[in-house]
Amino acid sequence: MGKRILVVDDDVMNLKIAEFILEKKQYEVLKAESGMECLNCLKTEKVDLILLDMEMPVLNGLKTLERIREDREISDVPVIFLSAASDPVHEVEAGRLGALDFINKPFKPMDFLERVGKVLENKR
Repeated sequence: MGKRILVVDDDVMNLKIAEFILEKKQYEVLKAESGMECLNCLKTEKVDLILLDMEMPVLNGLKTLERIREDREISDVPVIFLSAASDPVHEVEAGRLGALDFINKPFKPMDFLERVGKVLENKR
């Protein structure tokens, strides 16, 4: 397998779609259904990229990213936000926290893979 990507989304169908698309390109996919599950996963797993849903109950994407950036062990992991609705305020805040891109849902597979590939390419 290639690079490891953690996909975080409270919608199981979105997780399955992302996994299906990413595995076609030989990425190893880890999944989390909440911000807390994401943070717990990052304590034990090393990943090359996080695809993080913006809107989740309890700990939304922005709060999850804040916690990631506060943790020295994982603060440099690249993050791309996944969002069903674009909100300029959220996008500005995400940029301030170091998110590298926004991918709108539903995913367009070619665009999705291109954006993921660009971030992973620049990570080297």
